[in-house]
Amino acid sequence: MKRRNFLLYSLLFATSCNAADRSRSSNVTLPETLRFTVTDVRTLEELERDYGSFRTALEEIFETKIEFFPVNSQLAAASALRSGQVDLAWAGPSEYVAIKARSQAVPLVSLNRPNYYTTIAVRGDSGIQSLADLKGKKIDMEEVGANTAHLGGIKVLLDAGLEPKTDFQMVMSGQESIEELKRGRVDAWSTAIHIYQTEIAREGASEDDYPIIARGDNFPGDIFVVSSQFAPEIFEEMRSRMLADPDKLLQAMQDSEALATKFKDAAFATANDADYDPIREVYKAIGQEEYLK
Repeated sequence: MKRRNFLLYSLLFATSCNAADRSRSSNVTLPETLRFTVTDVRTLEELERDYGSFRTALEEIFETKIEFFPVNSQLAAASALRSGQVDLAWAGPSEYVAIKARSQAVPLVSLNRPNYYTTIAVRGDSGIQSLADLKGKKIDMEEVGANTAHLGGIKVLLDAGLEPKTDFQMVMSGQESIEELKRGRVDAWSTAIHIYQTEIAREGASEDDYPIIARGDNFPGDIFVVSSQFAPEIFEEMRSRMLADPDKLLQAMQDSEALATKFKDAAFATANDADYDPIREVYKAIGQEEYLK
């Protein structure tokens, strides 16, 4: 009886191991080292501090060493991917379309957030009630290329029939803050919903004090891309490993103070390049097609 049980348990163990091996596609070997960058992080110190846990999780999933490679701009990231200095990059939506155009990097997976959309807010005493009322007004869009604040805001206004070159004035305050709107230097503020909520709470204000008059569609997620110098089987192996164990990566983000709130309830999915076409449309509408070349 005991021998029969031992043989049964041995068979079950072997079967489970074989299933795990098959799910890992172990016939494909990844490079011994992968150089990894995050396109909006400028220094090695920041990468180590905010993305150290995520790097460790990637190393476990890929079963290879991950080295940080800081870049000082999205153009530098594209150049590094094209030349082979960087193997893997984490990019925001707007950075992705520029990097894709300049490096032909291959999209692997997207990191989608359930509440990642643009809001346009005004002061409660301004008399502004709709997007049409913003014609001829000043709108704080934080900084050029900001995903939700600038590009998302332009998309919301375009969909409402307002032309960015003639119908309103863009102000780039350079900060994710309600301050310009509060002080009356602008008539409206375009930003991400989570930034709006954070600033309202920080001010001790209510949504009646700074009502939202419009919101955009959910923005496409951040995206992980790999250098086109790799063979297709490497792309597929990296993608399948990330999608096979997303919880490990998501937990690593929660271990980082800089990432925990931003990516709470986020989810990984296979990246779809067409999801980023609305961003390309905005670049064309504001006359910045050079980002797409």
